[in-house]
This record gives sequence, structure tokens and C-alpha cells, in this order.
Amino acid sequence: MRVAELYGRGRPVFSFEFFPPANVRAAEELFETIRELARFLPDYVSVTCPLTVERRPLTFALIARIEQEVNVEAVAHVVATGYSREEMRGVLEALYIGGVESILALRGDPRPDDDPAAARAFPHASDLAAFARSFDFCVGGAAHPEMHPESPDWESELRYARAKVDAGCEFLLTQLFFDNADYFAYVERARAAGIEVPIIPGIMPVTHVAGIKRMAALNGNRIPEELLAELEEVADDADAVRRIGIRHATAQCEELLQCGVPGIHFYTLNRSTATRQILGELRVKLGV
Repeated sequence: MRVAELYGRGRPVFSFEFFPPANVRAAEELFETIRELARFLPDYVSVTCPLTVERRPLTFALIARIEQEVNVEAVAHVVATGYSREEMRGVLEALYIGGVESILALRGDPRPDDDPAAARAFPHASDLAAFARSFDFCVGGAAHPEMHPESPDWESELRYARAKVDAGCEFLLTQLFFDNADYFAYVERARAAGIEVPIIPGIMPVTHVAGIKRMAALNGNRIPEELLAELEEVADDADAVRRIGIRHATAQCEELLQCGVPGIHFYTLNRSTATRQILGELRVKLGV
């Protein structure tokens, strides 16, 4: 089932995101993890796209295998950088033949060693989204509740988001955030800008203090002062950090679901135990 159809069923959609495998052995281990995860009934899973072009075929093959062999929808993250238009055609054709119905279209960060012609093929995520739609994929895009680091202002941020939707994106997945107020403010801005597609909040349970601080700094995410202080106080106690991260993420999800969000997209960092625990609590508490 196409992801846009999942969001049209009138109930919250739960999805898990994983990092790509580094080699064949890691791909097999991740496949087994996701096959085990299917018992917890996520609506779909996604695997991010490696920065290195040479590693991408392994990831795309894994996504097709999940689609074919596991009882869960699989979404491919497709990054435009590093591909010419014809090379991208080959990538999309292979995914389509493999049974993948939905992709997340991303520009990616240009790299110094990219072929200049390839870098010009899809200068924006919206260009890739329009190209992917011609293959009849269900296409999603990224959204940034705290604004993309390259955006100079909210007007520019929303103009790019609207361009993705106009190009064919049927849903938007947000970057991670730790304060629901940022998500609600973004949705309000997006609706005012004429963006009507589902905007799905992305949630990451904190499991490692130094790691989440690095990630937040890289992406421009704000960690609420109270949460950060609580985490830093127990930074050397992995179990305590995990408990705080799960508690905060669960509270975020409860509020979001009670306010009627289309679903929750969990950034698992390939550690699905915390995510499974959160999802289990939500199903017990809210009956979702």
C-alpha cells in the first residue's frame, strides 16, 4: 500500500526509520531486525540513503527485499546528489521493479567529488520529486519545524516546502524536534502557505547524551533547557539516560496524538528497543 493511502485511513500511522547498512553482513542483520520488528505492527519502515554512492545499491536492494519478504511497507530514501538524470532513472526503475511503491525525495548535501553535471541534474528536492512522480511513485518530502540550516527566513523555508508539494510530494516527514510547540507552529505556518498534505512529526528517543547534542548542533535542533539539564545530570548512566529519553519522547507522542497528528515517525538510530517500548505504551494508554 502506498504511504499516502496509509495516511488517508483515519487512524494514526506509525513508522520506523533506520540507518543504512555498511556491508552485506550488516544488511542481513538489519533485515532480520526489521523482520522481527514487524511483529509490533508498524505501518511502514524506511532506510536512509548512504552518502557514498557506491553503498546505495546495497541499501536499495535491502528495501526491495523488505517490501517483498516482510509484511510491512518499505520506503526508500532517495538522495539526488551524485546522480545524473539517466543514473537516477536507473535507480528509480530498479526500485519500481523491486516492488517499492513509496520514496522520500531528498536533495542531499553536495559533495566536493560529485560530478558537476550530476550536481546540476536535480538542484532541489522538488526537482527529484517531480521526476519520481513520472514513475508513479508515491513521493514524500522532508519538513523542518526549526527551519533548514540553509534557509535565511521562514518565507524561504515555506516556499521550498510548497515547491515540493507542488512537484508531487503527498506527505512531509519532519526533522526531529524535542518541543512540540515547534511542530505545531510549523504546521500552522505551512497551512497558511497553502500546504495541505499530511505533515508527520519525527520523534527520536534520546539514548546517548553526547550523540544527541552533536546531532542537534548539526541540524539546528533546540533541546529544551530542562530536558538537557536532566540528561546531563545522568550522562554517565546509560540506563538513566534511556529512561529519561523514553519518558520525554512518550510524553511528546501522547500530546501529538491527542491533538490529532496523522502519525508518528520514529528515528530509531537502529536501536528499536526504545521505540518499541514507546509504541507499546502509547497503544495501551491511548488505544492507537
